[in-house]
Amino acid sequence: MSDLLTLTPEGLYCPAIKAHIDPIRPVERAIITHGHADHARSGHGSVLATPQTLDIMGLRYGTDFCGQPQSLNYGEQIDLSGIEISLHPAGHVLGSAQVLLSGEGGRTVVSGDYKRQSDPTCSAFELITCDTFVTEATFGLPVFRHPPALKELQKLLTSLRLFPDKTHLVGAYALGKAQRVIGELRAAGYDRTIYLHGALVALTTYYEEQGIMLGPVEPAAKRGKELAGEIVLCPPGQLADRWARRFGDAVTVMASGWMRVRARARQSGAELPLIMSDHADWDDLCKTIIETQASQIWVTHGAEEALVHWCETNGRKARPLNMIGYDDGEEAEASETAVETG
Repeated sequence: MSDLLTLTPEGLYCPAIKAHIDPIRPVERAIITHGHADHARSGHGSVLATPQTLDIMGLRYGTDFCGQPQSLNYGEQIDLSGIEISLHPAGHVLGSAQVLLSGEGGRTVVSGDYKRQSDPTCSAFELITCDTFVTEATFGLPVFRHPPALKELQKLLTSLRLFPDKTHLVGAYALGKAQRVIGELRAAGYDRTIYLHGALVALTTYYEEQGIMLGPVEPAAKRGKELAGEIVLCPPGQLADRWARRFGDAVTVMASGWMRVRARARQSGAELPLIMSDHADWDDLCKTIIETQASQIWVTHGAEEALVHWCETNGRKARPLNMIGYDDGEEAEASETAVETG
């Protein structure tokens, strides 16, 4: 066990400050790393998070999502019972943070979900050296090596040129992925209006309010075949829903790290799978573990055993946490937006 953290049925817990990190059910005091549904739940007594994560929780759960919200900007420190707490960019989605706990027991970092690829819609991952590193392992197998997002989106732009009379429906999760797809398309030079399913509008509007430049975007609303030749973003579950039928013979596209797995690509029903993830791939997971200089590694959220084995063969003590209640944040998003229409 870390000198600062332990495990409870609710998840990771710091006894010194009586706070859980990303607890799976309501607790008295929570520190939340980011706004995805499997990390950010409503009903806590108090919540410490970045201002953007608090805003996102308010948008998703209502302004009374917790008893007392407390915001902490990146790099700011607060002291609770002799433990210094600070939040640092995780590069996952807007407002996502790693949690650094510092005290007599050393330095412990809880990564939350993170990625090290560039992303025009959120702050870049910040490496933090520590004694204990709690890392996600969503894509913690050597098969997962994510190509550059811009390279994948060129496939979409090529398809638009080949099929200029077809709407291109892109399945993208509501928080983070949809906005990143738009941002990367803009970086690739695509300047046409991009249309949104209703479930993506509120968070995309919030990103723009936070100064993320996304160019012309509009709700798809009731439009259908008149959007031939355009890009329309929607929750993944809508690709096979009757909502998609209004666009006629559309090209269906899915943007996810899981598109590396052919069976998952087929399951998504997408004609054009794009390997595009907001999580670290195998190489970046291993690289990050080495660069933190941590001697003790805790692994959670994914293929834990493979990454634990890699750590042990590379001279680091490691353990799987085997916590129940967390998904790939993308899958949590899929279930959360499945009931929304637009």
